[in-house]
Amino acid sequence: MENVSFDYFKQIELRVAEIKTCDDVQGADRLYRLTIDMGEERQIVAGIKGHYSREELVGKKIVVVANLEPRTIKGLTSHGMLLAASDAGKSSIVLITTDKEIPNGSTIS
Repeated sequence: MENVSFDYFKQIELRVAEIKTCDDVQGADRLYRLTIDMGEERQIVAGIKGHYSREELVGKKIVVVANLEPRTIKGLTSHGMLLAASDAGKSSIVLITTDKEIPNGSTIS
């Protein structure tokens, strides 16, 4: 693993977001299209379908990289990335969430 400087790390904007909607992505076995509220509404595409049902995700408070350059995945533009932890074989994936209530859009430092 390569080290990054503290100044480089400070450029990454992590925020709390609430998942508002969750939809399947047509033609993709692992992807969901999520609408999130992080003080503003955004769409992100996430490969967590085999680990969470749509019902489990809606209303969940997660941590997202808010200033990630947009990326097109299966024809959908993803405006951010959710943070998750996985085991070495990626057979288990868990979302990084908040343990107490905090407003959408709160910054993580």
